[in-house]
Amino acid sequence: MDANLKTTIENHIETCKTKLESHKFKVDVVENGYECLELIDSLLQEGEVVSVGGSMTLFEMGVIDYLEKSDKITYLDRYHAEDPFEVFHQALTCDTYIMSTNALTIDGQLYNVDGNGNRVAALTFGPDRVLVIAGWNKLVKDIPSAIERVEQIAAPANCVRLNKTTPCASLGHCTDCSHQQRICGSKVITTESHLRNRIHVIIVKEDFGY
Repeated sequence: MDANLKTTIENHIETCKTKLESHKFKVDVVENGYECLELIDSLLQEGEVVSVGGSMTLFEMGVIDYLEKSDKITYLDRYHAEDPFEVFHQALTCDTYIMSTNALTIDGQLYNVDGNGNRVAALTFGPDRVLVIAGWNKLVKDIPSAIERVEQIAAPANCVRLNKTTPCASLGHCTDCSHQQRICGSKVITTESHLRNRIHVIIVKEDFGY
């Protein structure tokens, strides 16, 4: 990446970090996915119960592989469960919930869109701690930009990944459809970590996920 562009994005990250911290989020900024994995490992304590929200970021970074192989935590594995919805319910009372975010605004807000709503439910209330892992590609100016990002990038890409037949999967943008396979059931803006530091945002200076 061009050094001037990198500096500009890093300036945006610092502004975002300051805003998030003023809204009672805990924030760390790391250089790459490897550093993020090391940080996650240091944060998880022996015997913790951990679960995740659906996320390409976590797969690409190796977080899912790490959790599956970890001996120090109890992993509630949604991906290999006989009944994923049972895991979704159990995850609401876990010690640490790990997810990404569809968008992160420079003015310090999280924007997330869910189909089932289990991910945004855990973000909002339940688990003792939520780790939100976001590549710097998720950083946007404000909520209108966040909505545009989801409608033009995240939702269509996820529908393709999940083999959905929604209009956005073929058109590449949202049509506000009523398709039975629609994945945009809940739209949540998180403006504050109501319990200080409960939501811990980790911004990674690399591209991850949609």
